[in-house]
Amino acid sequence: MKSFYITDSGRVRSHNEDSVTIVKNAASEHLMIVADGMGGHRAGEVASSMVVTQIGSRFQSLSTIGTKKDAISWLKENINEINSSIIKYSDEHPEAMGLGTTCVMALLTKEFLMFVNIGDSSGFVFKNGKLQKITKDHTLVNFLVETGDLSESEAINHPKKNVLMKALGAADQCELDIFEVETDVDAIMLCSDGLTNMLTKEQIEKVLNEEEISIEDKLIKLIKKCNVRGGQDNISIAYLVKDKVVRESGDEE
Repeated sequence: MKSFYITDSGRVRSHNEDSVTIVKNAASEHLMIVADGMGGHRAGEVASSMVVTQIGSRFQSLSTIGTKKDAISWLKENINEINSSIIKYSDEHPEAMGLGTTCVMALLTKEFLMFVNIGDSSGFVFKNGKLQKITKDHTLVNFLVETGDLSESEAINHPKKNVLMKALGAADQCELDIFEVETDVDAIMLCSDGLTNMLTKEQIEKVLNEEEISIEDKLIKLIKKCNVRGGQDNISIAYLVKDKVVRESGDEE
């Protein structure tokens, strides 16, 4: 496997509340995580860091994640524990009112690939030069599109497009979306909405399809494109290429 991840504060925000990582365990199973934090007095970065640091370190210490059933149980247990920690932190720090974070993860083993999502950070698979979104955004606007109260074209520039319906830290019980995907893909990408709000799927695809540049250079180019267009939010991307399609230089996993 080859992978790279990157985060950038963008052109508007004074600090970065995103957290991102890619880790592997003793069985060479990979876990990718992107979390986009929110909250007063820079508390968003506290929430997103809790997700990435705690889940990342726990995953690295595993000999294996086990079966699909084992993996789902482990992910749910850890996410619920961190959700409780975020709520506790918010209760103990009144200045951090509104503390929370989105979370999207991709777990790749020899037997399966699954995505876990809460909020509006996104998970994609890349195959045959095409990017396919796997996760669904937990936003008010996406809910209105799904119920037929809003068209997809109306949703693009809707003034409430960033209003979240779900996030870690928002409720005592967190409801995760879990998606099982065929492992026969060329690459996996996770990102915060700082990327998808600035670039279309087709624009992202074009960069990912560029030949003879490394994974790192592709992600840096995507960040630069977002910033040229205004960089209105923090931007985080995690990208992992499966062995069979590795042709470029990059970080060996």
